[in-house]
Amino acid sequence: MTGRIRVANAPCSWGVVQGVEGESYDWRRVLDEIAETGYAGSELGDWGFMPNDPALLRDELSRRRLAMIGAFTPLRLSDTRLYAEAKSVALRTARLLAECWLGSPDEGAPFVILADDPSPATHRREFAGRIQPEHGLDDDAWRALVSGTEQIAQAVRDETGLRTVFHHHCGTFVETAEETKRLLETTPGDLVGLCLDTGHYVYGGGDPLELLRNFRERVWLVHFKDCDANTSAFAKAAGWDYVTAIRNGIFCGLGEGAVDHPGVLRELERTGYVGWIVCENEAPPGRVPSLVMAQRDRAYLTGLGL
Repeated sequence: MTGRIRVANAPCSWGVVQGVEGESYDWRRVLDEIAETGYAGSELGDWGFMPNDPALLRDELSRRRLAMIGAFTPLRLSDTRLYAEAKSVALRTARLLAECWLGSPDEGAPFVILADDPSPATHRREFAGRIQPEHGLDDDAWRALVSGTEQIAQAVRDETGLRTVFHHHCGTFVETAEETKRLLETTPGDLVGLCLDTGHYVYGGGDPLELLRNFRERVWLVHFKDCDANTSAFAKAAGWDYVTAIRNGIFCGLGEGAVDHPGVLRELERTGYVGWIVCENEAPPGRVPSLVMAQRDRAYLTGLGL
């Protein structure tokens, strides 16, 4: 295993995903199985899934020798009326992350992983995977999204010292390659990084390798997620919304889909990436037991030298 890149998993691989019904897992079981299958860290998952008591969470992570990588934090970033609420939520999350960080010298501090929550603009979820320019934000809303992102990232850094990455995400207002590029070009590179999610980027029509070649210095965190090419084509032709696509297998086990993860890893290593790769397997609930999927994905990563 390379000393520069470490691998983690996340509760979403156990079906802990908002809007998708599946088997109910206890957070202790999820952490047990993440550790059992050979991952070195975990993300927090949806707020409230894991305990909000930092001492308890820190102890449970320590017992399993797991690091806390970060927390996915969807917020209404393009609505200036909700800035105060959004900042409060982000800081609440950042405080928990900072307090449960074990602080090992060979790993970085966790990230606040921002994403735009498009509610109530449900058309973004309806057209996920086939977004056109007319589905996007107008210039005023874009400026609001950028300003909100910057203000939250600054507040998080000032209060907790943690860094913020932005997660381009299907079903949100930052999904496509063009939207991701615009976000990166209009936010300060020393304040806002990118969480590159390979599966979301491919389903949104982008090429992860091209993004890395153009914006590698902005990629501070990486999610490995695979995207099934046949299901993707069918979902777009059938007009499935985002949740329907997930329930029908748009995302699959690593190595089973269209994402060139070996190529992505080579580019990360070539450019000196130091940090985490987080495996996220959002296969349909009940198709394959989560523990088995985690084992398969870990074996795939081991085959890549991780």
